[in-house]
Amino acid sequence: MSVPPVSAAADLDVTVDVTVDVVVEAPAWRKAVRGPVALSTRAARAAVAAALPDSPLAPLAAAGVPLALCVALEDDAAVQALNRDFRGRDAPTNVLAFAALEDAAGRVLAPPAETWGGDRDDDDEPETLGDVVVALETTRDEAARAGKTLADHLSHLVVHGVLHLLGHDHQDDAEAAVMEGLETRILAGLGIADPYAESDADADADGAGEGRAARPAMRDPGTGDDDGPDAE
Repeated sequence: MSVPPVSAAADLDVTVDVTVDVVVEAPAWRKAVRGPVALSTRAARAAVAAALPDSPLAPLAAAGVPLALCVALEDDAAVQALNRDFRGRDAPTNVLAFAALEDAAGRVLAPPAETWGGDRDDDDEPETLGDVVVALETTRDEAARAGKTLADHLSHLVVHGVLHLLGHDHQDDAEAAVMEGLETRILAGLGIADPYAESDADADADGAGEGRAARPAMRDPGTGDDDGPDAE
């Protein structure tokens, strides 16, 4: 779904041109939650607006480079296959993030300025941030165990995945604290309660995703779905 530009935080002082394509690969998503495309788009845009100023990719936005990302709403079987093929873990998980702008060490970095600097026109392709893939059954089960709505948990996982595309991770406690704090702030702006404010058991059920993975070739910007009149 292509959307209008979104204003980033005040310290960046730019308007971010971001295209969010949401692809409903598993049709059951439309029965499980009302308006999954709109929910995912809103969450992804909020994450970009909040996190881009402190991201390694901030120079792209400051230069007016259009950005794009994809959210794929899949089932557990598809996510398990991706998790096995790209992370060596043969099990489903709630969300995977495949960052497009990584170096050989797995760090998210802006590409060299000569590849995107200078004059741009409306025909220029956006810089792709990557793909976020969410698994229906795992996400639905986690939401039920934690007493959350599926809509709120989907929004959380999309935010979490987009933060990975922008360079955040949770490999140690310090990284996790930063990422969780940012997620909580973004979700509050969406009217969603702090997902980490529960007991340890609930926090595990609601848990954040498992991190970034080497990126597969998925889909081009501009091919997303919409919720349409048949959305549940």
